[in-house]
Amino acid sequence: MSHEPVREIATTTVTAVAEAPAVLDAAAEESIARVRVAGAPVSVVDMDKVLDTFGQWVGSGRDRVVLLRDVHGAMCARKNDLVREAQEAAELVLPDGVPLTWAARLAGQSGISRVCGIDLLPRVCRHGVTRQWRHFFYGASPNVADQLAVIMREQFPGIAIVGTHCPPFRPLTADEDAEICAKIREAKPDFVWVSLSTPKQDLWMQEHRGRLGGVTMIGVGGAFEINAGLISRAPMWMQRSGLEWLYRLAQEPGRLWKRYFECLPRFAVLATLELIKQRLAPVISSRNP
Repeated sequence: MSHEPVREIATTTVTAVAEAPAVLDAAAEESIARVRVAGAPVSVVDMDKVLDTFGQWVGSGRDRVVLLRDVHGAMCARKNDLVREAQEAAELVLPDGVPLTWAARLAGQSGISRVCGIDLLPRVCRHGVTRQWRHFFYGASPNVADQLAVIMREQFPGIAIVGTHCPPFRPLTADEDAEICAKIREAKPDFVWVSLSTPKQDLWMQEHRGRLGGVTMIGVGGAFEINAGLISRAPMWMQRSGLEWLYRLAQEPGRLWKRYFECLPRFAVLATLELIKQRLAPVISSRNP
């Protein structure tokens, strides 16, 4: 499936996919610009803008993909063509990581704010209660999605959670995949929350675009476990200081140490070079009329 390339924020705003949207959808998507951060096309949004955009999308009958991008995801996309294609095709690439938000602001985008998947999930659930938005939880470890559904129903009485599914920890057969697609379509959710980790969830959402009956797929990584109360979250001061990764590293050092110590230095170098290039662009342009 071909998609229109992402255009830089300095030139114009973005139309994320090439298929013909409804009038309201086109207006909503074209109003959301993107800025490059270490090569990743990050949407210039805050939480309220995301909620407003979701409201435009619900009921349009079109599948969409929303990525939550952090440093690890941005670096994965640089190394893997399929992940990069999924990132470019997504309707929204939200700044989940604080470093991406900082880099975007240094590039002049003062209107951007962090939209973390851990926060986005309950905000959308709460926002959608009176709007009768329907939710499907897909992924995570066995029983986690079910536990999350219980917690969300306790926190937001009246919420419409229309299904959960935990896939096996292996590639699905064609029949199994077709079965889960049919299950989601039958449930008729507005939002499919996907917890498969990055980049697996990026690829799953891109591969299932157009097969789920008009849903917004949102990849939120470990947000299921944290919102279900199974894993603790970093204190607020660490979140605001961009140190949430350090808290997670302390919780799962064996799994995360290599990821962070490979990704963070590379990201810092790439983002710095990108910023320098942007700042020098007017000077170079003036010397070469």
